[in-house]
Amino acid sequence: MRFTIFLCLLLPSVLTAQSVSDISSRAESIDNTVVDWRHHLHQNPELSNREFETAKYIAAQMTALGLEVHTGIAKTGVVAVLKGGLPGPTVGLRADIDALPVTERTPVPYASKVKTTFQGVETGVMHACGHDTHVAMLMGAAKILAEMKADVKGTIVFVFQPAEEGAPPGEKGGAKLMIEEGMLEKFGIEVMFGQHIAAGADLGTVNYRVGGIMAAADRFEITVHGKQTHGSRPWGGVDPIVTAAQIVMGLQTIISRQTDLTQEAAVISVGKITGGVRNNIIPEACTLIGTIRTLDTAMQNLIHEKIHHTAHHIAAAQGATVDVQIDKYVPVTYNSPELTRMMLPSVTSVLGEDHVRVVPAVTGGEDFSFYANEIPAFFWFLGGKPLDTAPQDAAPHHTPDFYIDDAALQHGVELMVRVALDYADRAPR
Repeated sequence: MRFTIFLCLLLPSVLTAQSVSDISSRAESIDNTVVDWRHHLHQNPELSNREFETAKYIAAQMTALGLEVHTGIAKTGVVAVLKGGLPGPTVGLRADIDALPVTERTPVPYASKVKTTFQGVETGVMHACGHDTHVAMLMGAAKILAEMKADVKGTIVFVFQPAEEGAPPGEKGGAKLMIEEGMLEKFGIEVMFGQHIAAGADLGTVNYRVGGIMAAADRFEITVHGKQTHGSRPWGGVDPIVTAAQIVMGLQTIISRQTDLTQEAAVISVGKITGGVRNNIIPEACTLIGTIRTLDTAMQNLIHEKIHHTAHHIAAAQGATVDVQIDKYVPVTYNSPELTRMMLPSVTSVLGEDHVRVVPAVTGGEDFSFYANEIPAFFWFLGGKPLDTAPQDAAPHHTPDFYIDDAALQHGVELMVRVALDYADRAPR
């Protein structure tokens, strides 16, 4: 459910040139520390629900700041609580802490050398989505706010969330599990703020959108059942691989020919196909695994229906059968219009109006969306691309060459401090 926030029309006294300058000076003074934190985290990445050492590191830093620290939340999550010296609301600030099964190729001296086995495959482990920067920036914000404790209104809850990239098969995790365990109620969090570093956006910029900013992400698995036969006699069986190939092409026409893309964008992508064991044996089965991205619930439901329809009818035409399973992973990441508009002056005070930009929604997914389904939330993208790098040359997220300029960290620290303080000042009484 979404709660209505009444928009305060007058800028509070906290948003003065002096206060903005003060926060900027504090962030600059701890920038080397924040960068060191980021480099440590980058060199020691851990996969979802396995962030054991990461959690210990975060908890130690938060304890050193004198905060009330809670561990073991949603398996490896850490929550640190700062109770300000003045009455006010309870604000949540969130960072995700997990890394990805990606082997790093960047030439930086703090590159990850960690190796592991992921679902039976040997791989490197890398913070290839910038979660190391998220953690470091939130720890920096906690350090500044702890130093200002006497002047802080209300309570600030620093949420270091595991498993944003998805829990391992058969496990629960992430924001959804934190909510199921009652974290929002336990700490009384009224609103949630989050930011995501963006490798393709210029350093010193923020991209945002009112309403849906990131897509719902669903996982589908289609298993085609045929009849095994010798590869030299395909007519003696039913070929599930050829049938699967036709289903792949049929799925694309759901988007290109059956979905009204003037409403919102949508994507169906097949990311994995498995079937067969030998070059001259047509197997009994072939499995397709992929993702669905939508920005509208009605469109999401329609696409699910059409995936079932397409897969079953193409299979039937070939004499095969199919099993179709669709699992909803995360909903649309929704920025509360009232909260977003309330806090925009805070964002622009840090970076300037010319550097805060409205952007179209993106088809990536984020489990921050689970918080936004429960309480008002505001999520933005923080630029991390060096200004001398052309956008087309910036390596995408989830790739071995993913790179973020350390200079982005100070901006993220300031933004988190700013929204926490200003929301407390503007919140309806």
